[in-house]
Amino acid sequence: MKLHELKPAKGARKERNRVGRGIGSGNGKTAGRGHKGQNARSGGGVRLGFEGGQTPLFQRLPKRGFTNINRKEYAVVNLDALNRFEDGTEVTPELLIETGVVRNEKSGIKILAKGNIEKKLTVKANKFSSAAKEAIEAAGGSTEVV
Repeated sequence: MKLHELKPAKGARKERNRVGRGIGSGNGKTAGRGHKGQNARSGGGVRLGFEGGQTPLFQRLPKRGFTNINRKEYAVVNLDALNRFEDGTEVTPELLIETGVVRNEKSGIKILAKGNIEKKLTVKANKFSSAAKEAIEAAGGSTEVV
């Protein structure tokens, strides 16, 4: 086989079916839509979840709970993730995003006490769990709420 003899695998490339292009195509006149009816019309068809007039499933199911529009969702960072920084580093939310510890900030960053911290760091975040605050201060660092 040579470079100019290369061909795609059989059935790998299929020409699209152009409807409404004459009798000989097999999809002329009504263009595969049949005669009359809701789906034969332009813009026809039923909306999402429509069940022919029967009460749709999403309406039959009971509604539960509510969504608090004022909810603040914090991106969580565990203590052991902070060991990547050198001693004396000032860890800010911007630094955490830059280094890839946190993907996006959401409503802010909360430091949790999972794992242990060996470095002396100045940590700035929106929230701290009490155990995390104690652990950072026990390691010789300091915490600051921003």
